[in-house]
Amino acid sequence: MNAPDKTMARDKTAGHQSPPRGRLPLAWVVKELVHDRLMDKVVAERVLSVRSRDTQIHPLALLAEMNLRSPDAARELLDIERLTQWLAEKSGLPYQHIDPLRVDFARVVDVFSSSYATSHAILPLAISGSEVVVATCEPFADDWIPEIERLTRKGIKRVIANPLDVARFTVEFYKLAQSIKSANKNAGATTSLVSNFESLVELGGKVDAENAHIVTIVDWLLQYAFDQRASDIHLEPKREQGVVRFRIDGVLHQVYQVPPGVLNAMISRIKLLGRMDVVEKRRPLDGRIKTKVSSGLMAGREVEVRLSTLPTAFGEKLVARIFDPEVVVRGYGELGFSEAEGQSWKQLITKPSGIVLVTGPTGSGKTTTLYSTLKELATDEVNVSTVEDPIENVDPSLNQMQVNPAIDLGFADGLRALMRQDPDVIMVGEIRDRLTADMAVNAALTGHLVFSTLHTNDAASSIARLTELGVPPYLVNATLSGVLAQRLVRILCPHCKQPTDPPPEALWAELMAPWRSPLPKRVFKPVGCLECRRTGYLGRTGLIELLVMTDAMRNLIASGADLAQLRNQAARDGLRSLRVSGAEKIANGVTTLDEVLRAAPPYLH
Repeated sequence: MNAPDKTMARDKTAGHQSPPRGRLPLAWVVKELVHDRLMDKVVAERVLSVRSRDTQIHPLALLAEMNLRSPDAARELLDIERLTQWLAEKSGLPYQHIDPLRVDFARVVDVFSSSYATSHAILPLAISGSEVVVATCEPFADDWIPEIERLTRKGIKRVIANPLDVARFTVEFYKLAQSIKSANKNAGATTSLVSNFESLVELGGKVDAENAHIVTIVDWLLQYAFDQRASDIHLEPKREQGVVRFRIDGVLHQVYQVPPGVLNAMISRIKLLGRMDVVEKRRPLDGRIKTKVSSGLMAGREVEVRLSTLPTAFGEKLVARIFDPEVVVRGYGELGFSEAEGQSWKQLITKPSGIVLVTGPTGSGKTTTLYSTLKELATDEVNVSTVEDPIENVDPSLNQMQVNPAIDLGFADGLRALMRQDPDVIMVGEIRDRLTADMAVNAALTGHLVFSTLHTNDAASSIARLTELGVPPYLVNATLSGVLAQRLVRILCPHCKQPTDPPPEALWAELMAPWRSPLPKRVFKPVGCLECRRTGYLGRTGLIELLVMTDAMRNLIASGADLAQLRNQAARDGLRSLRVSGAEKIANGVTTLDEVLRAAPPYLH
């Protein structure tokens, strides 16, 4: 942006008084907020009278700490992001939220030094062939622009960013860059971070998992995954570049690319933390990390990270699954149960004996539902024992056993051992074969309440699956109490969702079949904001399909009915399919039609 452009922008957005030259003074900011009716005069006088003695604090950060609200009926909170957006409008510059994993810090930090960035409160975010994008929180301090334009021979595009983010990421970006430089001094690396990365690739096996820069990058990656509410971290080797992806609310997002040599060192570092064999790369390995989150919304919380490696065509791939113990155990309403479904589920799980199955594909929330249920049952009077592969969440109120195929300890063997441990409630991680199914049936017949999982498409399919495994229909009738099928859908962000037109009546009728329900007058669509990381969704909830065994269903099973007949009978008994559960959440503004159709295909009802 040249000088005439900046002058024009200032003239256009100056407000009722001329903008200041240089750093923003608090008095000017307060007066402009009053002029724009975001602050009344009484509050303005109070703010100016109690202004901080620390002149290094940015005026927007100081105002944000006061938790002020606009004087109008909306009572809008003047937080740091809202004030930053206001400053962007005031200065005529675009507003941008800094997403650190979309910034190629290895490249941008060479534009100018850390001390220069700190002294001018600026941070480079991107470099193209003709311009450098620079974030600033001081729109009227622009004396640095000619110097940077002359050094880079590129134009400067300024964007307004949160002053706290500018300060934080200035430290983080340059710290990471310095870590890489230091690690490559002995390799004759140049001062260019790009060439540093290239030398890392050439070093190959010489990139040590305990090198300071690899430790720093891995620590930063884990912390950022916690901040972003990621459930999984994928480190994937490719031919040209390694890829880092996060799964957030069930959807994978590519967040960064690193050279293959760096990715290999990162994977080795994580394997080292998980007490895994760092040298072994030819076969799959499993491990665990327990760590405390140092900052952000989860600060101080202990988190378990379960690790899994897989040899691929381009090298070793690692997936880190993040388990937050406070998230694993939830109330039934949070899990997606309606009030009626919650009551039916409680009746099932309080029976003295029988088999209760939870079914769905990997990542459908089965573990969360089971742990929430077992925690409720595990009182001082009840012995709850589990056999799992692996133990998803270590809980002191449960007696948990790990399956170990290396010593021939499978689900059936573990269940056989648990039967001699005087259990009241047993949870078997998964019924995979005839032997495990027979042991679960025997446990239920001898007066135990047995929970387990199956990988089937819907609740009725679990009955057919048991008979396919070889369980006689009369034993299914004698032991099976109920089946819960579930899927996960993303929840619309309450901060930014907007009303939209309802779906066509024919599609709604198909979604509700075989039930009938009027088309909702209003549904919502995702938009995207800072709270939801621009995705439009914030968190997930379950679609619930609960089949409770009835006499009519047992008669059908005994007669050898097919799957279609079982599904029809379940509907007559009052079962609401996954899609009907989803339709209810659409009508209540919880999720969207696209989410329900993605999670529950038509053939499930």
